Amino acid sequence: MQLKNGTRLYAQIDFPVEGKEFDAKVYEEAVAFANNMVKERYCKIGIFSNTEGAMCLFEAESLDEAHALAQSGPLIKHGLYRYELYEWNLVITSEDASAE
Repeated sequence: MQLKNGTRLYAQIDFPVEGKEFDAKVYEEAVAFANNMVKERYCKIGIFSNTEGAMCLFEAESLDEAHALAQSGPLIKHGLYRYELYEWNLVITSEDASAE
């Protein structure tokens, strides 16, 4: 997918809820949810290596749609993580920004 200047992206930062742990079933749900996200829209997902938590940078039509997507993620739905969401307007891209 080619990103263009002006593309509206959302940065979702996920933070673990203290004292909550997820099991294999929820982990599998989260992986399936992430795989669907990357098939349907521009989406990059990763975990932090210097702190707990994760980040998802994804494309959505509006802030409302972005919140709906974030809230439908299994880790959020099950109350294992909380999230913060930031609207991020792409201003400058490298020529190979679409490289996978």
